Amino acid sequence: MNQDDACTLTVCRDCCCGSPDKHPGVDHDALLTALRAADGHRVRVSECLSVCERSNVVVVQPSRAGRRRGGRPVYLGEVLRDTAVAEVLSWLGAGGPGRAPMPPALRAHEFDQAAADGC
Repeated sequence: MNQDDACTLTVCRDCCCGSPDKHPGVDHDALLTALRAADGHRVRVSECLSVCERSNVVVVQPSRAGRRRGGRPVYLGEVLRDTAVAEVLSWLGAGGPGRAPMPPALRAHEFDQAAADGC
């Protein structure tokens, strides 16, 4: 994949995101492994992104090509199921922000980080 086409995922893993105490029964390691399998895209793990009420948070940052087409970072919360991860991966496969429409199933996960309550 061309670097111009690579999106970046930032996956929050700290006090609430990735916590079996907050989300028992969720295999957080498996979800992170699945996201890391995004072909050609970068995945970073971050400390707290200060939107704990929306854990598990994933930020989808557009590729360079997507940014040139108006794509901006998209904050997704409550990415707790394989189906949500599959939708994120599908979107990345189609080009991500600025290059492909967000899958309708992800709309329920999208939130405005600036308007979210901090931890």
